[in-house]
Amino acid sequence: MDFLNNLNNALENTTILEDISRRDLISHSVKNREAFVSKNGALSVFTGPESTGRSPKDTYIVKREKIVSEIDWDSPNNNALTPEVFESLLNDALEIIKNKEKIYITNRVVGADSSYALPVRTITDNAVAALFTDNMFRAVPGDISKSVFNNGGFTLITLPDNYVDHEKYLTNFPKEGNVRSSDLIVVMDFVNKIGLVYGSAYLGSIKKLIFTVMNYMLPAVGVLPLHASANEGLDGSSALLLGLSGTGKTTLSADPKRALLGDDEHGWNDTGIANFENGCYAKLIDLDPEKEPEIYDAIMHKDDYLEHGSIVENAMMYPSGNFDFYDGRLTQNSRGSYPLNFLANIKESSVSGHPASILFLTADANGVLPPVAKLDENQAMLWFLMGYTSKLAGTETGIVDPISTFSRFFGEPFMPRNPEVYASMLGEKMRKYGTKVFLINTGWSGGPYGIGKRMDINITRAIVNGVLESNLEDVEFYEDKLFHFHVPQSCLKFGPEILHPEKTWDDKDAFKLRAEKLASDFSNHFDKVYGNKNIDPEIVKNCPGK
Repeated sequence: MDFLNNLNNALENTTILEDISRRDLISHSVKNREAFVSKNGALSVFTGPESTGRSPKDTYIVKREKIVSEIDWDSPNNNALTPEVFESLLNDALEIIKNKEKIYITNRVVGADSSYALPVRTITDNAVAALFTDNMFRAVPGDISKSVFNNGGFTLITLPDNYVDHEKYLTNFPKEGNVRSSDLIVVMDFVNKIGLVYGSAYLGSIKKLIFTVMNYMLPAVGVLPLHASANEGLDGSSALLLGLSGTGKTTLSADPKRALLGDDEHGWNDTGIANFENGCYAKLIDLDPEKEPEIYDAIMHKDDYLEHGSIVENAMMYPSGNFDFYDGRLTQNSRGSYPLNFLANIKESSVSGHPASILFLTADANGVLPPVAKLDENQAMLWFLMGYTSKLAGTETGIVDPISTFSRFFGEPFMPRNPEVYASMLGEKMRKYGTKVFLINTGWSGGPYGIGKRMDINITRAIVNGVLESNLEDVEFYEDKLFHFHVPQSCLKFGPEILHPEKTWDDKDAFKLRAEKLASDFSNHFDKVYGNKNIDPEIVKNCPGK
């Protein structure tokens, strides 16, 4: 595949705007009518009703012989695309580029640790997409030559307003390994280091494509990729917080007493942890300036808009230019993209030593998990494999009761390799560097969703701080026989009842039934997904319900 020559030919008669200033990217975004300027100076963008979130069924990996054994093709998130279809799609994209008046190109890297920073060249006809890469990816460091990936970076083509001619592909190519009947597609070619975002204006498609690429590439060079936020205390000790959407990962990591490394993606190698990103991509629905002041202030700058550059995506904005973050009519997935340096308390290098603590965050809507529990090495690998949280009533049509949701490594769609690779790497690093792992329930207490109450964020913050400040070192723990973890007998100033979920329920029999049902959900999911995988029996025996 002579991609570079074909790309250069496509760009031959096009005005190329390469690495233009941030100020110019903002200006072009407005002049091109891709964005509105809000009253506070942020850019407001709307990606359309069909593109307000990721499209997992339209996200593909090119199935080349070289990587067949490395990818977990059993996962519903790893959709295969034939090389022939990808090359045809790529040719279509280059033909579109050839006919554009202007093309934006940005050259950035992903990874704050120069030893494995991945150079990323983004080519797009959309100024907002280019600005997004300026927000989210990092400037090329002066020592990029030391990177293991410096011999060949990754090229990303994104054409958000151009649509796939799916009829062409359904007609001309066999169905196996082909596209769906959809106008958009997101494709990764790991072997040739090329990505394509075609027809998706949702900016998260760019971000998650690149991080999926990192999550594939890094284990091969001894780096464990983690869908996690990270921060560092005054004593220099770092912590990682893993959790699915809605569990509080971004909120809890933005702690005024701890310097933030990043809020979403990190790598862990033999020198410590490092953020992948230059920015944050925070959920904005119900954004409360009192409970999440850091995020709110990052979005609500009041400077000249040309010096701002935060992108507010799919949040309700009125003709006055004011945002209403509580209005979810457009989508529950409104987002804000802004550089890390818009936050007050960050560590500029975005790197730290080996984590002293790892927190697995879950929002248990069943109300049966304690607010904090300690996990040993095998228990940690089990909960890492499971990636549990709850899907709530009201979030999808037909859901009237909390549904147990499992996403391995708290980010399954973005972790393409076989699962034992990531799990074993976590265990090895815990063992080697003495990292302690805790489960934090940010969900419900006193009953399930609809009966009990959500954990107060201030209580959760106090518990998290207690864990990170090693205040549980001398506390006695009891073993929960059903869920196979250890729960503290006391924790800070809180009464013991909050640490024992059954004590917060009025109906003890109902608690027992609900807890047993959740344990059964764990066991059934494990058997279904990992029954034919090479998982260590010492890990398996820690699965709830077994």
